[in-house]
Amino acid sequence: MSMASPAKYVMVKEQIREWIRTGKVKPGQKIYSENELIKMFRVSRHTIRQAVGDLVHEGLLYREQGAGTFCAFPQEERVSGESQEARRYIGVITTYISDYIFPTIIRGIESYVTNKGYSLILACTYNNLSKEAQCLESMLQRPIAGLIVEPTESSTYNPNIRYYLELEQRKIPYVMINQYYPQLDPPHIIMDDKKGGWMATHHLLELGHRKLMGIFKTDDLQGVYRMQGFMDACREAGVSVKPEWLITYRTEELGEEVVRRVRAELEREEERPTGIVCYNDQLAVKVLDVLRELGIRVPEEMSLVGYDDSYLAEATEIKLTTVEHPKTQMGLDAAKWVMRAIERGKRDAEEPGSIVYEPKLVVRGSTRRVTD
Repeated sequence: MSMASPAKYVMVKEQIREWIRTGKVKPGQKIYSENELIKMFRVSRHTIRQAVGDLVHEGLLYREQGAGTFCAFPQEERVSGESQEARRYIGVITTYISDYIFPTIIRGIESYVTNKGYSLILACTYNNLSKEAQCLESMLQRPIAGLIVEPTESSTYNPNIRYYLELEQRKIPYVMINQYYPQLDPPHIIMDDKKGGWMATHHLLELGHRKLMGIFKTDDLQGVYRMQGFMDACREAGVSVKPEWLITYRTEELGEEVVRRVRAELEREEERPTGIVCYNDQLAVKVLDVLRELGIRVPEEMSLVGYDDSYLAEATEIKLTTVEHPKTQMGLDAAKWVMRAIERGKRDAEEPGSIVYEPKLVVRGSTRRVTD
């Protein structure tokens, strides 16, 4: 089974749930057939059956033998107060859902909360602050017991703080993953990204590299801290970084713009870096494509380090040296944190603490000792 399939199953559930909530599918109305859903979501029959089966179990859909699957009537109209209490949801807001490391994080969350009798409500900000506001408004309108949030543009001031204050007023526990908003200083589950950036850079310095390029995304704090680690390692080794070899970008520039700037520097044959530290594996793969186009061999002529140890690290013919991200563990720990916080609210106990993971370097074939 591919890494993305658990997240696909959750997304199918959430989309059908959204149709019901917005009235696109009305009570008593038949939903799309299994084959139509397969074509619509481009997933397997097994994924559709899993998602629909869960929604039937939750009481949002019901089956009629030989007729199909239908939207159930609202629970408020047909169940007791005790059953209403059983409608338990955990909200998850991430910057992205469908690609990169996020499906694995979501799988870690879902595996735990499902066993505890909760369902997920997913939302995605695409690292856009106005979309984050929409996601938070939507969550506050739903019967969520807790919320797991990946911050949007965490390196800038966040105008959506009031939504988080409202969560606190309502005593809905929330935890932030990957980074957190300094203005709020909320409970968080993160990596030591400064140390991770330092480790990636120190690895190249130990291999004798002195001409280093660093490429970092700076609209989130992960990138800011990884860049700090890069600079600290270089300073400790007495290595100066050429200003034009420290390339920063924002989320919306990840496509052609950042690739164009990297290519412009690497085309200068008179002086090139011998090693490159990238913000993440996704960027490293783009840089690898540029190096291939320019005929620069990795690792013989250029060493390359990614970050996150995502599936992309081993997806190309050159396997990336990278810094490990505890994806599944982060999802699992976030889910455990929320469950403990919900129980704490019932017992008035102490709030669970934050978690900071130690980074770990995974050495593969994209780095080697520099040669004259």
